[in-house]
Amino acid sequence: MNEQQTVVKVGIADMNTVQVPEVIRTSGLGSCVGVVLYDQVRGMAGLAHIMLPDSSLSKSGPLNIAKFADTAIIKLVQNLEMLGAKKTSLKAKIAGGAQMFQFTGTSDIMRIGPRNVEAVKKELQCLNIPLYGEDVGGNSGRTIEFNPKTIELTIRTVNKGTQII
Repeated sequence: MNEQQTVVKVGIADMNTVQVPEVIRTSGLGSCVGVVLYDQVRGMAGLAHIMLPDSSLSKSGPLNIAKFADTAIIKLVQNLEMLGAKKTSLKAKIAGGAQMFQFTGTSDIMRIGPRNVEAVKKELQCLNIPLYGEDVGGNSGRTIEFNPKTIELTIRTVNKGTQII
């Protein structure tokens, strides 16, 4: 009775969704934030690998909605709803948002990780999606994997090992 687990990989500035028994993973979370939205009752989840806090930072060309906190989370909710998730049942877990480099000075521009975390939390709050776990900040990169069956977010942090939230 061992279910075959498919791992769906999400790239940088990308998003995807899974249903039990699939799991979803992203790596390379430095200042980026991995946002997992899940509907436990329906056994589904989505993951967005967010690079920047606000789509107004987009310079030119077509907008990659998965790249920005303000556009990615809304689109991820829509994608999950198309699969049958109920917005009122969605919960969130997040990881990442590290300050990868130390800078002298007080320029807010260089605080990408902390700004990403703030933007993600603000968007979740605006959408009334409760945050059930987080591993953010610090100065180490992370790889995360979410299992919608167990609702466990496994976080592997460079030089710090593995934890589950």
